[in-house]
Amino acid sequence: MAHAYTPGLMVTERTVLRKERRLPLKGNVAIDKIGTQVKAQDIVARTELPGNVLPFNLAGKLGTATSDVKNALKVEIGGKIEKGQMIAETKGFLGLFKASARSPIDGTLESISDVTGQAILREPPQPVEKDAYIDGKIVDLFPEEGVVVETVCSFVQGIFGIGGETRGEIFPVVQDPSEELKLSHITPECRGKIVIGGSFCSSEVMKKAAETGVKAIVVGGVDDEDLKNFIGYDIGVAITGHEDVGLSLVVTEGFGKIAMAKKTFKLLCSKRESMASVNGATQIRAGVMRPEVIIPIKLSDDDKKIEFKESGLMEVGTLVRIIREPNFGMIGEVSELPPEPRQIETEAKVRVVKVKLQDGKQVLLPRANVELIEE
Repeated sequence: MAHAYTPGLMVTERTVLRKERRLPLKGNVAIDKIGTQVKAQDIVARTELPGNVLPFNLAGKLGTATSDVKNALKVEIGGKIEKGQMIAETKGFLGLFKASARSPIDGTLESISDVTGQAILREPPQPVEKDAYIDGKIVDLFPEEGVVVETVCSFVQGIFGIGGETRGEIFPVVQDPSEELKLSHITPECRGKIVIGGSFCSSEVMKKAAETGVKAIVVGGVDDEDLKNFIGYDIGVAITGHEDVGLSLVVTEGFGKIAMAKKTFKLLCSKRESMASVNGATQIRAGVMRPEVIIPIKLSDDDKKIEFKESGLMEVGTLVRIIREPNFGMIGEVSELPPEPRQIETEAKVRVVKVKLQDGKQVLLPRANVELIEE
């Protein structure tokens, strides 16, 4: 049977998922045994980022020759310093007319240049902790770097998102996937929750949700102008996830008012009050990263039999979404995968796929114009 590989969105009731939890630089891994069970909030690795460097003109402060700066030190090079602490003082004349220099920061006196008399001060290191992100078990260890956490879960990928990792209970607030998420849906009861909307979410709703303490919003569509109003600047779609806006947002279908796919909506609503891990980070270019909702489920004998399956396999019968005009956002099944390249309207020759839409219409598209809806 003909088949191909293409990136796609996964929406599945039950799958096995693995997440690497690595430190940005070497540190200490808190887990020492494969098979250890962890909770999402458990710290699995720690390290410290070097503090910022601050040049400090000691020779200028003391009004002395650069060669005399080290003789005036009151602190050893490499020693800790506190803000306001005297770090150097001249002998003066007959004990009078002394000049001194005090540290402008807490930190360390890292070095002094014999040439310029310039001191290098370094702020205290910044602790970095990496949590497990999801409930599961450790299946691999990277010494001094991190771990791999495996979980059995319900899994929903979005098409675009903002904001980083967060956690909360799934909390549907609309009755239908075509229903717009409105201000009236955001109540004090939404605080600390993952709010599930329908077809659209405006900037006013996002702002109210952030003020209310909502952890994340999952919705079918959003407008780019609303995103700009909410974040405060134009956002690029190459990579997101670092926005400091008070919540994370996962868009499941695309830009505009688009009803959430029925399967996605039904799955999320069935998980009401279940704890979920959400990440709005999106990367479109090399190393594609999709926003996601991960809902760990209790293990059973059947769950233990679930294994990884190859992702990205497209064949006849595969469910796909069209991601470019015309027919943007429409869902259908692959009905044919012609093996030879064909010429399209732009006169380029590309590999194509024939898709049967939900209304029965057949369309022939470049394979790059569709993405999988994996189950």
